[in-house]
Amino acid sequence: ELEVRRNVKAIRDCFDSFANLPQPTIAAVNGYCFGGGFELMLACDFAFATSDAKLGLTETSWAIIPGAGGTQRLPRLIGEMKAKELILTAKKITAIEAKELGILLKVVEKDALLKECEQLAKQILQNGPVAVTQAKYAITLGTNTDLKTGLDIEAKAYELTIPTEDRLEALQAFSEKRTPKFKGR
Repeated sequence: ELEVRRNVKAIRDCFDSFANLPQPTIAAVNGYCFGGGFELMLACDFAFATSDAKLGLTETSWAIIPGAGGTQRLPRLIGEMKAKELILTAKKITAIEAKELGILLKVVEKDALLKECEQLAKQILQNGPVAVTQAKYAITLGTNTDLKTGLDIEAKAYELTIPTEDRLEALQAFSEKRTPKFKGR
């Protein structure tokens, strides 16, 4: 029992560290994604899956509960009632169902999975790195607070983008009608 507690905490801490990375993270699901794999996917900012993927937090069928963030991240993503249904029944869902619930951003065929993930990453990379980091921070932290606190978090994150070279480059590029070249400074 001591080893179980230690291992679950280590996994939870790992997934929390992953969720708290400053850069956006993308999960690519190809096949089965149950239990801890599903919890790792929930710790990502975006999730894509193949059309034949199956997903679920199936721990209650093993007489345990999701212990690496699933009981907290899933309700925040899809709502309390639907999360309770999926977790308490240990229901396995299709990728299409997961997309309809808002768990997945996109469902694709196997040969397009990594291409779709890379396309999203390339779109994000076109933007100012400091701004992307601060926007992720404001969304992630602010979503789990009341609106006023969230707006205060957003204001502080915005303040960090003002003195950047990237912001000045964006303004210059706009006036010159060209694409900005961001440096992350």
